[in-house]
Amino acid sequence: MASISPIPSVSSEPVAAPPARSGGAHSGTPNFRGTDWRRKLRIGWLLWRVHRDAFRLAPLPYLQGVLWRLRGLRVRSRNRLAALMGRSACAYALWIELHEGSAAADNRAAPPKIIRPVIDCRSGREGLDRTIRSIVRAAPGAQPVIIGHGSDTALPCIERPRGLAAFSSDGAGWLLPMRPGDELSDASISTYGAAAAKAAGAWLMYADDDLIDENGKRRAPHFKPRWNPELFEHHDFITGATIVRADRQILARLPDDGWAEFLVRAALERGAEPVHLQAVLHHRRSRPEPVVPPKPAAHAFDSGPAVTAIIPTRNRHELLRKCIEGLRRTRYNAIETIVIDNGSDETETLDYLTLLEADGTIVLRMPGPFNYSALNNAAVKHARGNLLCFLNNDVEMTDPDWLSLLAQHAMRTDIGAVGARLLYPDGTLQHAGVFTGIGGGAGHAHRFQRADEPGYFERARLPQRVSAVTGACLVVARDKFLAVGGFDEERFPVAFNDVDLCLKLNARGWQSFYEPRSTLIHHESKSRGSDASRGNRARFAAELAALKEVWNTDEFHDPYHHPNLSPFCEQFLVAI
Repeated sequence: MASISPIPSVSSEPVAAPPARSGGAHSGTPNFRGTDWRRKLRIGWLLWRVHRDAFRLAPLPYLQGVLWRLRGLRVRSRNRLAALMGRSACAYALWIELHEGSAAADNRAAPPKIIRPVIDCRSGREGLDRTIRSIVRAAPGAQPVIIGHGSDTALPCIERPRGLAAFSSDGAGWLLPMRPGDELSDASISTYGAAAAKAAGAWLMYADDDLIDENGKRRAPHFKPRWNPELFEHHDFITGATIVRADRQILARLPDDGWAEFLVRAALERGAEPVHLQAVLHHRRSRPEPVVPPKPAAHAFDSGPAVTAIIPTRNRHELLRKCIEGLRRTRYNAIETIVIDNGSDETETLDYLTLLEADGTIVLRMPGPFNYSALNNAAVKHARGNLLCFLNNDVEMTDPDWLSLLAQHAMRTDIGAVGARLLYPDGTLQHAGVFTGIGGGAGHAHRFQRADEPGYFERARLPQRVSAVTGACLVVARDKFLAVGGFDEERFPVAFNDVDLCLKLNARGWQSFYEPRSTLIHHESKSRGSDASRGNRARFAAELAALKEVWNTDEFHDPYHHPNLSPFCEQFLVAI
């Protein structure tokens, strides 16, 4: 169901930023230092509007959440209300007031001389004054460089980006590319300076950002994940919200167009992982939009490694039949199928299993209590494929190329478990990657949104690294699966075994991966029943407790999520 990466190294660990009047780090606790009556009124007014919007969005669920709160059911109430309040148009304004409203940046120290803002004015100068004022607030005495002609400021000006080489020392210095109209938070330069001093081997640092209009109103915050190279291929969430270290050799090669993007790419080629600062340090006039990649052209995977599909089942032959038929329609050169019968007693199912055996399918009969981990571990011993594809019997394939897309990633040396996009039969999203910490355990990103909705900055539709993927459709190399000991049969017999597996793979350097261009339909838990049913609650609670104990999921923030996004719902909503 979900996973988490190992605790990042110092070079990739988010660096805490001092609080700021306009932007800054957030540790998860509202800042009420220096709260006065005016600010209390603003918070109260915004809070009322947020609750009003939540009620208008869904009156009955909202009232139910309030009733649970009055009855002392705080966790249940918070889970319900967080998903409603976070959708309010005033949610981010309230977040700003709660976490930034009373803070002020400490600019008494001299500005870090290693960081030089660069403003490219060649396409226009609208908003330049606001940009310069924000730089001065962030670092009094700082002198940005202006690229472009006819500046009426006293700041240094150059005609072309390559002129930046004249401001470079013999070593490598940090540049902060900007455009007119963009603004920096008061804490930005001091935060970057402190981070640069600690991360000697870094070549690139990026921060969170939001959009700002000419009246200073902020909206659309982008709380970003840890460095995610495949996500970056389709969404440049770094350029324009970063500092980049460059030497004279790089600066002398800067192109006239796209020079900031060139700097970012050059820094990435150095090999050091970019450092993410979990703080809103940039307020931008605009930013690049994600580009959803097309599905690759249909093709048979002629040279791919053999795949063993493993399917546990019990009765419900109509579900298994649909799954098997989907496998047989799949365009892939070598698929071995193993069906694990966990005590079926319906005549139709037993007859169908006999037919499968006659057609060459391996059927393992393993009666007894349902233990997903034990069933699959036993099947792996019989598997001959280099890749393993764990499938629920209630998964339906509608795209014949779904497996080749997953297999290509699973063969990579840096990737572990690979998961597809799963839809409910009604077309809503069931799985778009798994994040830890949701509800104290793990949750599916964007669950229940419509399939045509983009999700948070299109992340429901973009290939990317995640902490875990669901075992309902999970492809992994057999040797990697065996290297981490397979599924944990003792602590996670039914739930969270996939999360635990992914986390173990992540810890070995084999990161989990979400591939949305492979889409399947999942009739979730049709055979075994829901974890929320009365008979399964005690078992599920024990497995959730084990996940927290082993992986600290109730405290450690998922590196591909963000501490400023609500941990109480599976949507990417501001935590307020």
